[in-house]
Amino acid sequence: MLKDKVCIVTGAASGIGLAVAEAFSKEGAKVVMADINEEKLIEEAERIGQEYFKCDLSKREDCKALVDFTVKRFSKVDVLVNIAGIQTVSPIEDFPEDKWDFMISLMLTAPFLLTKYVWPYMKEQNWGRIINLNSIHGLVASEFKVAYVSAKHGLSGLTKTAALEGGPYGITVNSICPAYVRTPLVDNQIDDQAKSHGIPREKVIEDIMLQKAAIKKLIEPSTIAEVVKFLCSDAASHITGSTLTVDGGWTAN
Repeated sequence: MLKDKVCIVTGAASGIGLAVAEAFSKEGAKVVMADINEEKLIEEAERIGQEYFKCDLSKREDCKALVDFTVKRFSKVDVLVNIAGIQTVSPIEDFPEDKWDFMISLMLTAPFLLTKYVWPYMKEQNWGRIINLNSIHGLVASEFKVAYVSAKHGLSGLTKTAALEGGPYGITVNSICPAYVRTPLVDNQIDDQAKSHGIPREKVIEDIMLQKAAIKKLIEPSTIAEVVKFLCSDAASHITGSTLTVDGGWTAN
């Protein structure tokens, strides 16, 4: 399925991005792992025997450089998985304006630019897979997450528009909308959530992160990696423009 496919995975030094890179590697794909955390990125890329590219995807020139590096190394791009992101929890009135700019650049503008830059290569070969790591916050909102929710809602629109344009050229574009996944990003939120909601840290997972879920467990990164693999498969060749929820029943409420 993925053997010898050239895949770009952003946010690949840890969490879901690393799980996806590992899953692709086991399938025989050629993976370019991108992240800003150079030390961790090199360590993990060397461990699984894949390429790495250190970049700050909030910068437009770095988005272009990532695709240029991949094409120079492998002459094509088959799969793009946009995962890189951060979270800041703060009321709107206190939300730093520069943090807004950074988060929108990283989580909405970068996926657009990377999609734009890989598009000609996928179009030329009449095949491509673009998967955007979205969130339930691309479908619903939560307080104190204005930039994150805004970026993820925008990502849903980007996914649908790109899917409509890519269909005639064999390019599918989908987004995965998980609830809370057991990642460093989520772990870092716990203290922020505790402060914003005025509750003890140990109550955040139970009362906030899993409160609306029917399945009272955090999702594992490997689970999301398997969904990404499925969306790259022939079985998913007619799935495009979707926002696929993996949320333990969160949005069934």
